[in-house]
Amino acid sequence: MNRYAAALAVSLLLAACQKEAPKPAPGESAEAQAAPRFVELDRASLGQAGLRIETAEERAVPVTVRANGRLSANEEQTWRVGAITNGRIIKVLVRVGDTVEKGQVLARMFSHDVHESRAMYRRAVAEYNRLQSNLAYARRQRDRMQRLFEMKAASQEQLDTAGNELRNAETALRAAEIELSRTRQHLVEFLEIPAEGPERRQPGEAALSDDDLIPVRAPAAGTLISRLVTAGSVVQSSGEMFVISDLSSLWVIANVQEEFLPRVRPRMAAGVSVQAYPGRRFAGRVIRLDERLDPETRTVQAILEIDNHAGLLKPEMYAVVELEAGSSGRGLFIAQTALQDLNGQAAVFVETRPGRFEPRPVEAGRTLDRLVEIRRGLKAGERVVTEGGFILKSHLLKSTLSED
Repeated sequence: MNRYAAALAVSLLLAACQKEAPKPAPGESAEAQAAPRFVELDRASLGQAGLRIETAEERAVPVTVRANGRLSANEEQTWRVGAITNGRIIKVLVRVGDTVEKGQVLARMFSHDVHESRAMYRRAVAEYNRLQSNLAYARRQRDRMQRLFEMKAASQEQLDTAGNELRNAETALRAAEIELSRTRQHLVEFLEIPAEGPERRQPGEAALSDDDLIPVRAPAAGTLISRLVTAGSVVQSSGEMFVISDLSSLWVIANVQEEFLPRVRPRMAAGVSVQAYPGRRFAGRVIRLDERLDPETRTVQAILEIDNHAGLLKPEMYAVVELEAGSSGRGLFIAQTALQDLNGQAAVFVETRPGRFEPRPVEAGRTLDRLVEIRRGLKAGERVVTEGGFILKSHLLKSTLSED
């Protein structure tokens, strides 16, 4: 016999044992006429119904602050990749959602800065070579004057002049060496292209090669969460092109009501729930509170960090945050399975005496594991049906229908 057939059999069995409260006299008030009904079972029916009855107890539970929020990329592990110079995007090598490594080329761009920098580099090379020749000539002239001076064939003034020209040539060469290093460094380290580009291309050769294009590289490993350019896009210096984030940890932006601010502080532990995984809590921790209060919502943003190594959570998910305030309070709790819906009102069945059960409207509050807090309608020590309440509910409803 399956579960539903068993339940039906028990229902039919209990129907014979059910009793109702006596009908009020014609002169009784409306409140008396609306008094709750009850269901009464004999010992045999109780054994077959399989009811489970537990005592409502007060428990010490942590005080929590509940707030709505959303998930966001961790800004401390997010990198916004911009253009280092003006130019045009020629190739885009990644898509949103790709996992990238540090130093990986995301795109290649063309810029006039490449040709201008290479022209400056070639001029610096030519100037350096010219000044090297001047230095060699000035050194030979100085050496020649030195020999003539020793032979009494040249004056001290001529020797000093040759020495000054040698020192000037050395100074000029050092300046040219600095300029050569600067122009080369700009090409190789800043633009990340070879300093020596082809001066003349052969017929049929591609107009642009990778050696002519500036690579746009990933500054860190992570996931590409935004791409703002395509091939052909014109970009300006420092213009944002890509956003990369390490999604192994996320931020939760929670909106905390003004009245709860004294209870919230940095490093406070929290539980985070999202709609995608009902019944599952993710551990988080408050890292800071915003200094500004939103004048319209009267809330302050609390920034929480949450672990996401499993990759289950995504930025922009909505979340419910429960901040553990650190203190504790007492509350009356029963099993969540005890709650029944009677005409849109939460209710439980209370055993008022052996075999007799009265439906009691209640106001539910917080949940703790598989327990629910009862704020109104129940007292500590009362015995409540936690399993099988649907059988009592069905008999109660059937009795009401038979009267109508």
